[in-house]
Amino acid sequence: MSGQRGSLITVEIEKPAAGGRMLARHEGQVVLVWGAIPGERVRARIERVGRGVMFAETSEVLVPSADRRAAGGDWRCGGNVFAHIVYARQTTLKAEIIRDTLGRIGRVWLSALPAVVASPERGYRMRARLHARDRRLGFLLEGTHQLCDAATTGQLLPETLAWVADTERVMVQAHLKGLAGIELAENAQGGERVCHLHLAAGTDAPPFARLADGGQLTGLSAERADRIGVEQLMGSAFVSDVVTTRAGDGPLTVQLRHHVRAFFQGNRFLLEPLVRHVAGRVPSGPVVDLYAGVGLFGLALAAAGRDGITLVEGDPVSGADLAFNAEPYGPRVSVVRCSVERFLLGTGPPDTTVATAARRTVTAATVILDPPRTGISKDALRSLVRAQPAHLVYVSCDIATLARDARALLDGGYALDGVTGIDLFPNTAHVETVASFTRSKTFTGC
Repeated sequence: MSGQRGSLITVEIEKPAAGGRMLARHEGQVVLVWGAIPGERVRARIERVGRGVMFAETSEVLVPSADRRAAGGDWRCGGNVFAHIVYARQTTLKAEIIRDTLGRIGRVWLSALPAVVASPERGYRMRARLHARDRRLGFLLEGTHQLCDAATTGQLLPETLAWVADTERVMVQAHLKGLAGIELAENAQGGERVCHLHLAAGTDAPPFARLADGGQLTGLSAERADRIGVEQLMGSAFVSDVVTTRAGDGPLTVQLRHHVRAFFQGNRFLLEPLVRHVAGRVPSGPVVDLYAGVGLFGLALAAAGRDGITLVEGDPVSGADLAFNAEPYGPRVSVVRCSVERFLLGTGPPDTTVATAARRTVTAATVILDPPRTGISKDALRSLVRAQPAHLVYVSCDIATLARDARALLDGGYALDGVTGIDLFPNTAHVETVASFTRSKTFTGC
């Protein structure tokens, strides 16, 4: 029966939706379809039915788009849900998703599609989480716990995939058990590769040192589910990147150390374009870099000669890297190691001398925000709007939470200056978005 789970329906695909599915309608009901392209007519199998919406997967393409291509693997593996679409169309679809989501959730209406900075499609990924099952390593199929071959996605370098294959072979030959997953970090050049192993309770770490025998790793560490602490099995836990913040004559660079477990941007090809784009939207004056991570944006500005920069980071791993990376810039930068909420509310860190002085600069500063996928917390956003910094540059990895936060900022007296997409994860449904705001009026709310 049409409209029930497992049944087939024929639909015309209208437009992209956030998350990678495409929107269609069937008998007046919204249908969100995997594996389609706007303009296509497809037969889709219903996976499940929710309130007012059906979720389906393309089973047959009746009228294909000129932008359809062979995916070269399971498009659900590693979130590669756009792999069946030629890349130029992907960037247009992501621009449409940005505009549609800002309007639908944030009531922020863009008159034109934003630009989306493109990336090479293969070998771009310098950070990854690999899952382990039965001595095999891979990504997970979208929406499942089923392992799939990371090589089919094209996201990792050939050298990385060679290490993965060697690791699977060694685990079989040495009868290694208890590996749950691996965190992988590389530098942009690919010359440094560090892995951190997540081991099941009761699993001894030293036998896993054999995974570094092939020479492809510069560092290997492990932690057990039933123990606190990390065991370094080989080499260093860090990789280092030299980021050029200005090209041409007299290039300026910043050197950044980042731990394998620290957050760092994942696309080796767009790392520098992202930094330059953000830096280009920061006017003169003091800068407060919230959710600073290891210092990518704030220290890039310091390397370009700026001073009066405050960097705030609450994660202990990223915060340690941030403090290390900031040392060459001396008093021109200040590092505050506490949560953004505590910083803005004035409740931390324990040594509040630096933090208090930094908070006094917020009103006159440009604030850079690079929050996690959940966006800015309500407390932090409320405190930020009350502080009324002159400019905001918001780097978002989730367009829905950016749309929500943008609405609050506009209601708080800010004007949106511009929006740009940065396609850090080609062939996937993800798109990084950079939005800049200027204070247009004094906030009088409570």
